[in-house]
Amino acid sequence: MDSHRPTSSVWGRRQILQAGALGGAAMAVGLNPMRSKAAEIPLDYDGRKFQLAAPEPNPKRGGVLRYAITNRPPHFDVHQSGTINSLGAQGCLFDNLIRRDPRDSGQTIIPDLAHSWQIAPDGKTYTFFLREGVHFHDGAELTAEDVKATFDRIHKPPQGISIPRSVLFAAVESITARDKRTVEFKLSEGRPPSFMMSAFASGWNVILSKKVLEDNNYNLRRVASLSGTGPFRQVRRVENEVWVMERNPNYWNAGLPYLDGIEFYHALPFSPELGSAVLSNRTDYGRIMDPVSGRRIKQNPQMAMAQFNQSVIQATWVNARKSPLGDPRVRRAMHLVLDKAVLVEVVKDVTPMQVGGFIYPFSEFATPKDQLVKRVGYQADPSAAVREAKALMTAAGHGRGIRGLDFVARDVASFKLWAQAIQAMLQQTLNIECRLRSVVESVWFDDVNNGNYDLAIGAVVSTLLDPSDYFNAWYRTGGPQNYSNWSDPRMDALIPQIDREVDSEKRLGLIRQAEAVMEENPPLLPVAWEQIIDGYWNYVKGHNPKDYFGIYDVVRMDTMWLDK
Repeated sequence: MDSHRPTSSVWGRRQILQAGALGGAAMAVGLNPMRSKAAEIPLDYDGRKFQLAAPEPNPKRGGVLRYAITNRPPHFDVHQSGTINSLGAQGCLFDNLIRRDPRDSGQTIIPDLAHSWQIAPDGKTYTFFLREGVHFHDGAELTAEDVKATFDRIHKPPQGISIPRSVLFAAVESITARDKRTVEFKLSEGRPPSFMMSAFASGWNVILSKKVLEDNNYNLRRVASLSGTGPFRQVRRVENEVWVMERNPNYWNAGLPYLDGIEFYHALPFSPELGSAVLSNRTDYGRIMDPVSGRRIKQNPQMAMAQFNQSVIQATWVNARKSPLGDPRVRRAMHLVLDKAVLVEVVKDVTPMQVGGFIYPFSEFATPKDQLVKRVGYQADPSAAVREAKALMTAAGHGRGIRGLDFVARDVASFKLWAQAIQAMLQQTLNIECRLRSVVESVWFDDVNNGNYDLAIGAVVSTLLDPSDYFNAWYRTGGPQNYSNWSDPRMDALIPQIDREVDSEKRLGLIRQAEAVMEENPPLLPVAWEQIIDGYWNYVKGHNPKDYFGIYDVVRMDTMWLDK
């Protein structure tokens, strides 16, 4: 048997296979995140013999991976973040309770700090059993209290703390450290195990030290040096230039990592500068590259390029607390006159995007594209959309237009291009005048969180493709990423029904009702849905980006190695 593969065939890609070596009832958690289909989850799983390793035989040890990534993190608190600029360079410092397998593009859930779990037959109790001998980089031993403190903060953030993933655990009633190695989660009502296990396995939900949380009043935004249990530990950081990590010699998985270290080089997102760093071999890997550089990489036989969907919406938030933007007629009018196909075309050489509405266009929940393009606001001929938009503005008392809107754009090439195009579309069709204001990422998130804007264009992440995740985060009243301060009682009534419904056809019908509410009363103005381009030299091994979905789940780099 290949010593670099698990000791059981249980972890077959996209499959749920009977486990032989790990106990008769144990089964893999085979989830296809691209389709978000529910999978059978083992109620009782014993994975103590499972050990992660590189997918290739005979991986080489040593070397430093030079990794080009986008802008510096806006802050250092991964849980409070919603951008790869935070997790992308910090993920390697941490571990999770359970995780997605980097070798199959994250399509399978595997053990991590928890080697085993039990799920009650009624789906209301999840019990995880932790490994022994795991230590944080500062030497402190990991215990169930650390896991409890981590998820207590995620589940119910303290005042002043905002965590987008809190909505995933809305059904959690209590979290208990039963003993030093056992953590129990009790739910107030059942949820599909596939949903809950995907929530626990999210790469965002890294395990932190209870002491570190307490010492910093549960807010780590300004803590630049964090102690995790992960395969790498921090050496030094130069603002806006490089973040250097070294191999954790005391990592609990004795075979990992293979690399001696990682150097994260920060560049502008979707920029030729990032692409040129990889093409010139100043770095070995580039994450989130521009399409022009991607095409050049495809032409080099010594390099590889991967393009894949991501769980990110690019949108313009409309502050519903500001008059007249609180009027659904005004918001729908603005939504209708944004020519979404043109907006995708505007940035085609900067970043790859695709048209969609309020639901992920590449998910099983989306309105089929051949139907979407027939809908007013998505048609190739915008005449009907413009007519309806003008009528709505007149009915709302703004037929002559609106002046002086504060339009905030993240200081990223794609957002600045879009902001100019949207400014022109609104001015030319509805006589809505906007003043553009470009700000760095940290200011953008602060302004939208505090309502200091009229319009704001940026990208927001969800953890899962399932609407029970992002509907709660983006579209529910008071949701952690409901930057528009939008509220519709019809939507608030539909979301709990969607969360609880187990019949797939009935659930899809509820989702269609929710979509109709949002088309009539837009919570935001969808601009495009993200795709990602990664480029790298062929000697970078131990990863599988071609089918990635959710790069946030596979950023630990513990299985990566250099074949040179």
